[in-house]
Amino acid sequence: MEAGGQPAAPHVSVILPVHNAEAWLDECLRSVLQQDFEGSMELSVFNDASKDKSMTIIEKWKVKLEDSGILVVIGGHDSPSPRGVGYSKNQAIAQSSGSYLCFLDSDDAMMPQRVRLQHEAAVRHPTSVFTSHGPTVVMPTWFCSREWFSHVGPFDEGGQGVPEDLLFFYSHLRKGGGVVRVDQSLLIYRYHPKAATHSVLERIGDSVLPPEGMSFAGRCGFSTGILCPGRADVHLHGGCHVHCHNRTTIWTHRVRFLEERALPHWAAFTIWNAGRQGRRLYRSLMAESRRKVVAFCDVDENKIKKGFYSYEDSEERPKPRVPILHFRAARPPFVICVKLAARFVVAGYTQQITDMDPRWQNSEENKPHRHPCRSLTLS
Repeated sequence: MEAGGQPAAPHVSVILPVHNAEAWLDECLRSVLQQDFEGSMELSVFNDASKDKSMTIIEKWKVKLEDSGILVVIGGHDSPSPRGVGYSKNQAIAQSSGSYLCFLDSDDAMMPQRVRLQHEAAVRHPTSVFTSHGPTVVMPTWFCSREWFSHVGPFDEGGQGVPEDLLFFYSHLRKGGGVVRVDQSLLIYRYHPKAATHSVLERIGDSVLPPEGMSFAGRCGFSTGILCPGRADVHLHGGCHVHCHNRTTIWTHRVRFLEERALPHWAAFTIWNAGRQGRRLYRSLMAESRRKVVAFCDVDENKIKKGFYSYEDSEERPKPRVPILHFRAARPPFVICVKLAARFVVAGYTQQITDMDPRWQNSEENKPHRHPCRSLTLS
């Protein structure tokens, strides 16, 4: 208790937006209860118009959590339609009071040591976002101080299809924030057909499934750091599709950030991938950035035999003809552009390629050179 009888603010607030999450909430909330953090904790839940039994499950766990000393704050609304993940996160943060914010999605589960280890790191690095072990920065693993969030935030509240986490992360980097990784697996990340990540548009023309009971037209209207691409095509009942063409896509945001943060420091660079994704990146660049592309490189002999890529849609005369080289003949810096499952990745580490293309595995000849380079991850 603080002076005057007021309870002291908790050290950590777990931020939990919820929308129709009854299938996963028991496991998620159990993981909050099982944290081994010895400081004070608070769970801040915001229910974004759930129509299932999510609130019943939350109320059940509220008793268990508070009996264990974890304060539970519940907010929400019962409007016909959800207002989106960005709005829900902002509301959950506003109603919470912890000095540090631990972000959690309702379909994920934390390892018992997560809050303890990330809190220890956050105390040492007050202007950083903290993630767990893994190849990318995934929003559900974020942990940061409230003070730093207030400096950077809030999340974009554009609604479904808006990558509010990526936009927040870009703002975080622009304001001088860092990224610190706790090299342990701290979270079980569930990837399933109903995940919010599928609503994020990867490119113009991608289809998006609207929430139950609403039409997409009412939501048309990108923000964390990082990550979660949209599925290329989602079928509605009866085989229909819903398209949205008046929104900036996650791909465009990533490419523009690459041009803002990395490419100005390079006089020239090589695109690692002469296939569809590499060509797509080239076409997506602004003219000034395209002129810095000195070559494509690849491991596929059929692509290399073509000799060059001609950008037919260019207004330049003569039209640009970019050489296609074997990766061993290419020179850094590289922008590696590959498609992994539903994710597009642009990374600065050639090591990742060996994990994505079976033609490169267990082959001394095809092991990439370990060129140091600077770039950005688009996942």
